[in-house]
Amino acid sequence: MSDLLRAPAEIKYAEELDWLESVDDGPKPFSWRLSPKMVRLFILGSERADGLDREISQKWFGDRSFVERSIVTLASDRGLLLIGDPGTGKSWLAELLSAAICRNSTLVVQGTAGTTEDHIKYSWNVSMVIAKGQSRESMIPSPIMTAMEGGAIGRFEELTRSTSDVQDALISILSEKYISVPELDSDNIVFARPGFSIIATANSRDRGVNDLSSALKRRFNFVRIPVVTNKKSEAEIVRFRTEELLRRHSIDLDVPPTLLDVLLQSFADLRASAASAGSDDEKLESALSTAEQIGVLEDAVLHGNFFGERTLTARTLASSLVGSLTRREPEDLAILNKYLHGVVEPRSKEEGGSWPEFLEGGRDAIATLS
Repeated sequence: MSDLLRAPAEIKYAEELDWLESVDDGPKPFSWRLSPKMVRLFILGSERADGLDREISQKWFGDRSFVERSIVTLASDRGLLLIGDPGTGKSWLAELLSAAICRNSTLVVQGTAGTTEDHIKYSWNVSMVIAKGQSRESMIPSPIMTAMEGGAIGRFEELTRSTSDVQDALISILSEKYISVPELDSDNIVFARPGFSIIATANSRDRGVNDLSSALKRRFNFVRIPVVTNKKSEAEIVRFRTEELLRRHSIDLDVPPTLLDVLLQSFADLRASAASAGSDDEKLESALSTAEQIGVLEDAVLHGNFFGERTLTARTLASSLVGSLTRREPEDLAILNKYLHGVVEPRSKEEGGSWPEFLEGGRDAIATLS
């Protein structure tokens, strides 16, 4: 695993999945590797009431009902669509579900404006077609077709980013559970094996880019993943991801709880400001998601480790926040400057702690970018 930049969940947690499979005596739908209860436990972590001989770490932080409804959907014959704002953990949940159910989360199609029907069905090995003609051997199956043949989970990321004709190609797959290959005279239908399903994700901010048709919507069960606003849950997510980063880089550095509180409070303040803004020009372009919080903290940690005194400071955190959230100039800089003067400055005088240094670091960063 050390040779991989980012190991998929089934490799990263292979030992844990092997153990869960060895003690799992629950009923398993189709060809699932784990029972629905064990899939939930793998994702949400174990509790004392589960009576296991070892602790299973929590990997996704959110409402239990979202995970349970996702699992139930995949045990049916409907596709699962995870929809929500950027940075709410949709893709991570899809990866964990696939890893637990079929031990393969890599059968992924990435939706973009350039995604074609071939990406979700099949294409051809041109040199083999020229040499031997069209056959099953010269056909290149898509990740979705591979999932169908193996009774596994196929994933479609950013579904609404792909064009309507590509989306419509999913309708027959989700309805009929087979793909026709008209170029072949025989053996020209690929049937899905039991256990096949599709997990798609969609960014709610992309609504209107390529809206889903009513026919396709009927083939999916929708699970809406909200933005995490609970500070305790958000702190757990940020801490979990940051610890992973530190382990990956072999960095021996602690994130002071006071600085984590400063980061969480800053994002809460900026979200409140965005909610009360009268126009888009008065809002940061950033979605202010939990994922962006993690990015701010990771940037600050790495900067402090490589260019600082191998410690995390409020000044570095503020500089990282300004640099990460400034995407439009001068609009975003003006919003952040207003936040520092209107919110952080009074708070630094009243509460002290890390806030004065955070204020100074933010001002310096804005001055550098202006």
